[in-house]
Amino acid sequence: MLFWTTVKIVLRSLVVNKMRSILSMLGIIIGVGAVIALLAVGAGAQKTVLSHVTALGSNLIMVNPGQSKAGGVRSTSFQTLKPEDADAIYAGIPQVIRMAPISRGNGQFKYHNKNKEASIMGVSPAYIKIRNFEIDRGRIFTQSEIEQRAKVAILGSDVAKDLFGDANPLDEKVKVKGVAFKVIAVLKSKGTQGPFSFDDQALVPYTTAMDRMLGVDYLSEIDLQMEDGANQTAVQAAVEELLRKRHRIAVGKDSDFQVRNMAEMVAAVTSVTNTFSLLLGAVAAISLIVGGIGIMNIMLVTVTERTREIGIRKAIGADDRDILFQFLLESIVMSTLGGLLGIVLGASIAAAITVIAGFTAPVTAASIALSLSFAICVGVFFGFYPARRAASLDPIEALSYE
Repeated sequence: MLFWTTVKIVLRSLVVNKMRSILSMLGIIIGVGAVIALLAVGAGAQKTVLSHVTALGSNLIMVNPGQSKAGGVRSTSFQTLKPEDADAIYAGIPQVIRMAPISRGNGQFKYHNKNKEASIMGVSPAYIKIRNFEIDRGRIFTQSEIEQRAKVAILGSDVAKDLFGDANPLDEKVKVKGVAFKVIAVLKSKGTQGPFSFDDQALVPYTTAMDRMLGVDYLSEIDLQMEDGANQTAVQAAVEELLRKRHRIAVGKDSDFQVRNMAEMVAAVTSVTNTFSLLLGAVAAISLIVGGIGIMNIMLVTVTERTREIGIRKAIGADDRDILFQFLLESIVMSTLGGLLGIVLGASIAAAITVIAGFTAPVTAASIALSLSFAICVGVFFGFYPARRAASLDPIEALSYE
């Protein structure tokens, strides 16, 4: 039997039984659409989370206080990080090109009759460059203002808007914990990272925050930026060694601080989001398997209905291989058409998610190729048994079948 003749027979069979063919493909359509859409959501989630992580800064190492343990449970944080530690790291490790001591707290900001609860970030000027902030208007505070514990503040965009509306806040005074601060700048909007908003904070000199606002002599964090190409693991180890010496921590004892680098955070986030995407794809793939079972069921019914046709074709010269190819091709055509329609469905869902939710869900060529290949494999796998059954029919019994 000629190839194109077989193709025409297959297409004619699908067209004659349009509703049954569509219902047979429905499982494949939904399965492929689900795989495409969920992988797009997974890729979008990974991109969004990674953008939040990288928004923290580039080539970044963060030093945080460790936590004491009581009965095996972590409790209060150590209060052992000091500005002198930050200075020692900057002076002692050449790969560190910027350093920012951080003293963190919260406070009520007041301007006339307006109030705003926001984060207080006591920092050095280097913090703005390390964390990739941009000044919308105004200036950053100077080193002399750090040394003089000056009462100056840089407002996040949300804080400035809530307190001043559309008015210019520069050179105005806001009160924080009863202390009047002169507004010297407003930051450009940067968005959020999880529950924390970069725009819902105010930056002040860390010396001012420690002495005038929070009343502490220790730091909440030390941010370090390395030079491009530096070995983050090696620099992290050097920071840990230096601080352990300064804090006189004996060998074998736990450190009273934690050091994290950006590479570790990116690797952890990538691992989690990849696992998430794999799980979504696996769940969606179950729909494809269910769709394949539906195709096999319909093909078995088709073989039974067309038993006499199979007998006639065998009687006029078609061999087992021709019959096997015909019914297997019919299954593959249905699964392929279902896969193509599923790609359209999945891409449409991803586009709708992007528009409605404002969440980018990119459809990649890899996800399309994977979904379509899997759909074709499902057609071959679940179509082979019905095709084999049709090919094995005895022509005499098939001709006498009622």
